Parts: sequence; C-alpha cells; structure tokens
Amino acid sequence: MGIRNYLIEGVSGAGKTTVATELQRRGHHVIHGDREIAYRGDPETGEPLVSARHQHETDDPVFVHGHHLWHVEKVRRIAGDASHPVSFFCGGLRNLHHLRDLFDGIFVLDIDAETLKARLASRPEDEFGGRPGERELILRLHETKEDLPADALTIDATAPVDAVVDAILARVGVR
Repeated sequence: MGIRNYLIEGVSGAGKTTVATELQRRGHHVIHGDREIAYRGDPETGEPLVSARHQHETDDPVFVHGHHLWHVEKVRRIAGDASHPVSFFCGGLRNLHHLRDLFDGIFVLDIDAETLKARLASRPEDEFGGRPGERELILRLHETKEDLPADALTIDATAPVDAVVDAILARVGVR
C-alpha cells in the first residue's frame, strides 16, 4: 500500500462522524464508513442479507448492530489508493477481522457514560441510538467494550472536537 490507513471506531454517539467531518474540513481524506461502505450482511461470510427475508429483524437493535458490515473489496480498493498520504476510515463495523491488515492503526473514541447518555438522548428516532432499545444496547456495549478492538489506541472524545482531532493527528504524525 502506498498510503497509511487508520480506523476511527467507538460506540454510536462517541463522535466518529463529528471527528470525520473535522478531519475533512482540515483537508484530510476521510471515508464515512456508515454512509459510504456499510451494508447489512453476515459477519462471517459477508453475504448481504436479503431485506425482505430479514424485514422482521430490522427492529431488533442487536441484530442490526451485529450485521453492520463494510464492503471488504471497497475498503481494500480505497486502502490501496496511493493518491492520499493518509486515509481515515470512520465508523463501526462487525467484520473488522476481514480488514484488520489494512489499517496502520485503530483509534477508539471513548466518552463517559453520562456524556454518551446525553448525546443519545438528542438523537432523532431514525438515527441508530435514537430509540430506547438501541440506547440500551449502546450503553451495554460502552460498558463492556465487547465490540472494540483490543489493540486500539483510546482517545478521550469528551474533549472539544479540535482537541480530539489534534490528538489523533499527533499520534499519526500529521499536522
């Protein structure tokens, strides 16, 4: 690969989209994973789930979360693009085990439970974390950290977004 690739992860509400937007504003190459490369599929095989067959499961936050994947070939193609010195992939995914080798480092945005609760309370219902069952799942995942990569660097995302982005860029060695 001709560039360095970094993943910015964290539970819903930790600030991934906000950090991604600030990185873009500063001129960095950013991929909004949840918007650009995500789909619902089988985390082991990568096979997309047929929405009609799984329609009843779309209201189950555990199912939705557990099947939130990134297109492996799209990520590989973007990660191999040498036209950007650094790329930041921002978002959550359940198939990181198929993509881990593409990332030079992983950052996990971490916030305290009270900040997370406040952020989730302000979410609209049509955004993940906007409904009570989704909030309960996110708070459990925040407490257990069961979905987060063990080898990630933790970034305190309770700080202002400028400070969070500065901390990430300092770790990456980019101004």
